[in-house]
Amino acid sequence: MGAAFLKQKEMEVRKNMGEFRYEKVKDPEYFMDHRMDAHSDHVAYASWKESEKEKSSYRYSLDGIWKFHYAKNYEQTIKGFEETGVDCHSWDDIRVPAHIQMEGYDSPQYVNVQYPWDGREAIMPGEIPQRFNPVASYVKYFEVPEQMKDKPLYISFQGAESGLAVWLNGNFVGYSEDTFTPSEFELTPYVKDGENKLAVQVFKWTSGSWCEDQDFYRFSGLYRSVYLYTIPEVHIYDMCVRTLLDDAYRDADLSIDLTTMGEGGVAKLTLLEGENVQKTAEVKLEKNSHVSIPVQAPHLWSAEDPFLYELKIEVKKDGETKECISQKVGFRRFEMKDNIMCLNGKRIVFKGVNRHEFSSKTGRAVSTEEIVKDIVTMKRNNINAIRTCHYPDDSRIYALCDAYGLYMIAENNMESHGSWDPVARGLEDKSVVVPGDNMKWKGMMLDRVNSCYQRDKNHPAILIWSCGNESYGGKVIYDMSEKFRSLDPTRLVHYEGVFNDRRYNDSSDMESQMYPSVESIREFLKKDRSKPFICCEYTHAMGNSCGAMFKYTDLTDEEPLYQGGFIWDYIDQSILKKNRYGEEFQA
Repeated sequence: MGAAFLKQKEMEVRKNMGEFRYEKVKDPEYFMDHRMDAHSDHVAYASWKESEKEKSSYRYSLDGIWKFHYAKNYEQTIKGFEETGVDCHSWDDIRVPAHIQMEGYDSPQYVNVQYPWDGREAIMPGEIPQRFNPVASYVKYFEVPEQMKDKPLYISFQGAESGLAVWLNGNFVGYSEDTFTPSEFELTPYVKDGENKLAVQVFKWTSGSWCEDQDFYRFSGLYRSVYLYTIPEVHIYDMCVRTLLDDAYRDADLSIDLTTMGEGGVAKLTLLEGENVQKTAEVKLEKNSHVSIPVQAPHLWSAEDPFLYELKIEVKKDGETKECISQKVGFRRFEMKDNIMCLNGKRIVFKGVNRHEFSSKTGRAVSTEEIVKDIVTMKRNNINAIRTCHYPDDSRIYALCDAYGLYMIAENNMESHGSWDPVARGLEDKSVVVPGDNMKWKGMMLDRVNSCYQRDKNHPAILIWSCGNESYGGKVIYDMSEKFRSLDPTRLVHYEGVFNDRRYNDSSDMESQMYPSVESIREFLKKDRSKPFICCEYTHAMGNSCGAMFKYTDLTDEEPLYQGGFIWDYIDQSILKKNRYGEEFQA
């Protein structure tokens, strides 16, 4: 891809780009602008040697120190800061990834049901606070790495809370919401030789924040990794790997769908069991390609025996290797049989926990070591499942659950508890519920479902997709559940909120309730045996708690339709502080 291609690309993109207007942030139907399509979380390497070292020359990390300006609202931001003529070298320094509230700007805020702006400004759903709505302005000066010059250039923000606008060298690149899934943009048309100026504004609250009212600390900023990446002439942009076991749970077809950028490529696929080659296949790459590889008597994956194969994909053009991809594969089949959830033909019981992604030192900017510690602690205590409450976690935990053996309910980023709490208390009618039946929220919520699915679809640990948490009910959530089903017929779909709104009971494939008594579960299943029953939250574990838990575990043996639950929650959310004597304590 030479200079002529890049120049043509620049002209095409510049023609289609507009300017960023802050007033659009309060429009629920404006949630992305020139953001790239969501895709699987696989990593492409230039060679197998790079793959072994897990260091791709196609990626370049921008984590580290950025220049930073804090404003308590948009009016106090420095207008035009993104222009190349505005020198930001004298600005404050800030670490990325990090929440700005953990770096000395603004303050962490913990609220549960209510919205974080309640009591400060009276606003309607979709609107955003004006007097206090912090804006984090970031600048990163960089030169394009030598191995990426004269090639397409992209940027990936793995997590930004809760909306971000991006400029390069004064040119508006794009906008995105959804705090918990990646936002990626193409930079190619705006890159120049020498020093480039990357400018980013992160808005604490956007219209999308009405659907991010989770029970947790409220932060903002670039809290997950940021990196540049390039692609070779032929590149696998997205891949979907499925293990289709036969009805005897003995043999399988390994189904692989590839979405490719570029032409003229050939992919060689090799399935490895340990060091032993099990199967190979080759396919000429089109824009969309499909490969099916029969596998006899594969070693099946489960939490008790998390056996993983390795699928190696090598892409060549004209005999030259362009990229190498290694994808872990767990052969397993999850399904509903006679209204009972089964894995590999056997009834499953969830002995799970809800897990917020949290560190007392860094908030939701967690380290790999902290994630591993959580997982090892769970395994040591016979916990076999995680519900990612209430949003997609960092990608690392999904691969670790594949490897260590933990089942997952992978939850989409949605909670609007504060919008319908007045309805539950009889103070408002259902018209105020977000998203409810209001179609202006549908595009945003279906986009979140798609982003959640596309990134994490290849992880065998995920058995169930969840639409979200505590957002009442309605047509939009039903449409979200149907979106999950259309994307992935191999998994089930969960949503607890149908308990509050039975009009769309089919939004959830299982009956899911919070904090029911054992007796109420028994009574429910006497009357309705159309679905299995789980407690997506139960035996609230903060403080002195978990008494009589044995009654729930005993019930899994007595009642086949009761298939366990997820303790609320795995670990307390608290922030490490120092008192006036310099002694640390948890706040």
